[in-house]
Amino acid sequence: IMKQILTLITCLLLFKSNAQETVYPAKAQQKTIALINATVHIGNGEIIENGMVLFSKGKIVDVKPSTTNIADAQVIDCKGKHIYPGLITPQSNVGLNEISSTRATVDERELGEINSNVRSVIAYNADSKIIGTMRANGILMANIIPQGGIISGTSSVMQLDAWNWEDAAYKIDGGMHFRIPNLSGARGGRAAFLAQFGGAPTDPIKAAMDRIENVRVFFHHAKAYFNEAKHEHTNLKFEAVKPLFEQKQNFYVHAQTVKEIQVGVSFAKEFGFKTVVIGGADSWMITDYLKENNVAVILDEMHSLPVTQDDDVDQPYKTPFLLQQAGVLFAIGDVDANTKGRNLMFNAGTAAAYGLTKEQALQSITLNAAKILGIDDKTGSLEKGKDANIIISDGDILDMKSSNVTYAFIQGRAVSLDNKQKQLYEKYKYKYNIK
Repeated sequence: IMKQILTLITCLLLFKSNAQETVYPAKAQQKTIALINATVHIGNGEIIENGMVLFSKGKIVDVKPSTTNIADAQVIDCKGKHIYPGLITPQSNVGLNEISSTRATVDERELGEINSNVRSVIAYNADSKIIGTMRANGILMANIIPQGGIISGTSSVMQLDAWNWEDAAYKIDGGMHFRIPNLSGARGGRAAFLAQFGGAPTDPIKAAMDRIENVRVFFHHAKAYFNEAKHEHTNLKFEAVKPLFEQKQNFYVHAQTVKEIQVGVSFAKEFGFKTVVIGGADSWMITDYLKENNVAVILDEMHSLPVTQDDDVDQPYKTPFLLQQAGVLFAIGDVDANTKGRNLMFNAGTAAAYGLTKEQALQSITLNAAKILGIDDKTGSLEKGKDANIIISDGDILDMKSSNVTYAFIQGRAVSLDNKQKQLYEKYKYKYNIK
């Protein structure tokens, strides 16, 4: 009996030792690492068969055909495997929303209409259990976006292996978020809901345009504030939008229909803001307009229904190809509350089945995303001098059947691929004696 008790205690301790709470952020890269004999996907459309990626002190030193002449390096043989740039999800609430039904774990939404001073970066929870599941799928960077109001505040790009938000921050306050109200009149919306209680006009379009006009007034006041030689009082909401006027930030316009996109882009042009559309379900209809105004698009997940009854049922799948053909810079996201961003690469894979080449689909979640977020000088592709943000997969990263990430490196650090879901999988395999 004593032997059985000791065996049980040992098993429990072993399981506990692998619990997520003991998965520490990786230490800085110590040795030069050479990944050899792999199919290397650069991220810019190029592929090197039997290639090698060499990185040291967190930076990529060389990417070239494999060689055996590698001095003073830790060699990892990746024969039969694929090497990719770390994937980037361009819109996420990871670290802000853990369990949607539990209010204490949700910190993504602020009250009020104009919340330009809200910053997602300082609310980011680096200990989120969701982060581990994203890393295990090859997602190493995420643009963390706040919610609430018509101006929601600023998003920041975070790397997904850190002790706290300061360690995680990759690009702070990279863009301000403007949420165009529903302008179709077909989906009801905020005004229609409030009208039931006598709290708002019954015309939802007028109510939506009034809200947009309030934002226009806000930005005109902010512009006047910046023209003052000296401020009697500091206005935090105005100070927060100064980088927009200096074109140091993106102006993210959340819009789906043609009308909503055009209203948002026109609004941004009025103030000279650098515009990116998020959502963009109907963006394929106005590609010339987007190109003319140099507007990039971040698409929602492919695995969704079309916006209107008149659209083809597979329109979301085809939209990336139509944007690619038109020369519009775009990235693909995954905002499904059920997948929590983990289907990012499979959304790109679906787009590859509907017109994109696999390398174009890969670009939409690596280099294209990095360009839109303003971090392509540091990441997004496997090129000399960039951060060593790298993933290695047994199979095609875009294919849910063969994709299996075996290594991941963030700035050269070999990060853990363990997570709560893997631990539960192993726990219940053990319980039911499944080999």
